[in-house]
Amino acid sequence: MRRNLWVVVPLLLVVIPADKLWPADWKSEWKSTIESAKQEGKVVLAIPAQSDLRRELAAIFEPQFGIKMELFAARGPSNASRIASEFKAGLHYFDVYIGGSGTYDAFPYDGMAEEFMPYVILPEVKDAKHWWGGHIWEDNIRTNRFLYSFIADAGTGSLWYNSNLANADDFHSLDDFLKPKWKGKIALLDPRTPGAGQSLWSFFWDVKGEEYLSKLMKQELFISRDQRQIANGLAKGTLALGIGMSFYTLDPFIKSGLPVKQLPPPSEGLPTSNGSGVIGILKNPPHPNATKVFINWFLGKEGQTLYTKVMQQGTRRLDVDTKWMASVGNEAAKDVLTIEEYHKRRNHLEDKYKGVRIPAAKFAEKILK
Repeated sequence: MRRNLWVVVPLLLVVIPADKLWPADWKSEWKSTIESAKQEGKVVLAIPAQSDLRRELAAIFEPQFGIKMELFAARGPSNASRIASEFKAGLHYFDVYIGGSGTYDAFPYDGMAEEFMPYVILPEVKDAKHWWGGHIWEDNIRTNRFLYSFIADAGTGSLWYNSNLANADDFHSLDDFLKPKWKGKIALLDPRTPGAGQSLWSFFWDVKGEEYLSKLMKQELFISRDQRQIANGLAKGTLALGIGMSFYTLDPFIKSGLPVKQLPPPSEGLPTSNGSGVIGILKNPPHPNATKVFINWFLGKEGQTLYTKVMQQGTRRLDVDTKWMASVGNEAAKDVLTIEEYHKRRNHLEDKYKGVRIPAAKFAEKILK
């Protein structure tokens, strides 16, 4: 009689860590993306109005990847307006846009933005552990995320003075801006459009109220949407105090030895800032693979080191040194604040933009008619 012989062989279960499986996958995708991007030939970006940024981005990115960069350097609202007009006319020219809080916030709601994370390939960008505070989104109200916030500064360093006309000791409190001797000597970057002028105006609105802003307007403020115009006034001495200019606008005047200095924070403090640190991707970018290459390089260590150096704004990447920024009057939030303190003090990201900055901007429209 024939018997069946059953042999029990132990099943050896081998567990391979996930991070050992990723490299081959992402490296293959990254390599093929770069090759496809070279075929596309270029990537088109809207960037802040900083000539050094325009020059250095191209100088490093182009030879490294063999992809040309077409860069449009302008103030955020100008770039946003152009992109929106072209998009609505059926023209898809831009791939990526970089600016400040509020500049591009309408794009996701108008169907003009791509969901961001599908464009991220490299683990050093994708993994939240590489970022102070994890992944932080400008559009933090939505479920799907379109606008990545990569900068976090401890303060809004946007108060400047002419050291021939004023001293830092003249301004201990925001109430000092109301002194009669400064009437006709204060400039404000227009708070009706996104930017540092709107950020500070909304902070004043939040901590001092509309009555304070009404009194401030009686100081006969010079209001402009041109940062360079205000900077010239400060440098020449026709203005004593400027509210809302970015460091990169004033930097050439400082380097030239002109009497322009940054004002220390008033006793009321200043809000934290994400500077010009919001990035997004236009819907159906004409150069999708080149867009992926740029996004992953830019949000990696090399790209963020460059941006921090040129813009003097603090990246949230943990592997990029930002402590040197204190020597130029700005500090990265990760160096001096807890993440809880950062969120408590901010007046940017979409929740605060809608709850504070938009109402403050509407009040500005009312009294600046």
